[in-house]
Amino acid sequence: MKHLALATGCLLATQAVAETPVLNVYTYESFTSEWGPGPQIEAGFEAECGCDVVFTGLGDGAALLSRVRLEGERSEADVVLGLDTSLMAQAKETGLFAPTSASADYDLPIAWTDETFVPFDWGYFAFVANVGEDHPSSFEALAASDASIVIQDPRSSTPGLGLLMWVKAVYGDRAPEIWDALSDNILTVTPGWSEAYGLFLDGEADMVLSYTTSPAYHIIAEGDETKEAVPFDEGHYMQVEIAGKLAASDQPELADAFLQYLLGAEAQGVLPETNWMYPAVMPEGGLAAGFNQVVTPDKALLLSPEEAQSLRDEALAEWQAALAR
Repeated sequence: MKHLALATGCLLATQAVAETPVLNVYTYESFTSEWGPGPQIEAGFEAECGCDVVFTGLGDGAALLSRVRLEGERSEADVVLGLDTSLMAQAKETGLFAPTSASADYDLPIAWTDETFVPFDWGYFAFVANVGEDHPSSFEALAASDASIVIQDPRSSTPGLGLLMWVKAVYGDRAPEIWDALSDNILTVTPGWSEAYGLFLDGEADMVLSYTTSPAYHIIAEGDETKEAVPFDEGHYMQVEIAGKLAASDQPELADAFLQYLLGAEAQGVLPETNWMYPAVMPEGGLAAGFNQVVTPDKALLLSPEEAQSLRDEALAEWQAALAR
């Protein structure tokens, strides 16, 4: 009888584990790191849902779309977190994403009406450098300088793609000329943001493509005020990061609940000091004082998702041609 009771107990425990719903979330690697927002958001949502959240880090943001396109309807992902508006139209065209019921009263510089993707944070791209040095204040000035820069690959990285859109938004048909001039300044191109920023911190380059909010990390987390985002006279390109659920998800209601949690006070309060971006919904207590010390662009630039998609191939070809010379 003891053996029967033990076997029955083990069977019930196994069934309980098997019945725990699993939510698979594809995102970028820095989101899932121990210092990123992933661990806290995972724990917070699991406490509410009684489910198991499994984050899968897949390089940088633009690599996410490539992965789900490759997997198609066979993808194990329920949610993709970490695309942005430059990839939004392309993501919709795949037909792999479904509308979500998640919504919020957003604190964004732009109006948000899309019903498929939810914005979870945003920021401005910028080149980050060491305080006290003489930095160029435009792409043309950067190209004319001896400054070395590290950037990210636009085929795998949303910051890399954002840089292409930034140059295109400022210079239009002159973009090839700007890339030709900048090619000598580019020390290397990395697959994602983490590798590029690490090279800069190691002193390998004078400047790195990142965000105006990146110095807030050093100020708040490290008490280090030696890094700054360089203000560009031409303006700074905006990034709005988005998340969406897969149409083929076997957990559609759980996916919607997760997206709604992502927009809630708990998760939005986590993002500023872990992902080091502005929250899509401002926490009641506001932001830490260190965010007041970062650059606020005088001019914000942003192409619509449709404009970004229409220009992507052309901008990528211009960038590749310049770097191949």
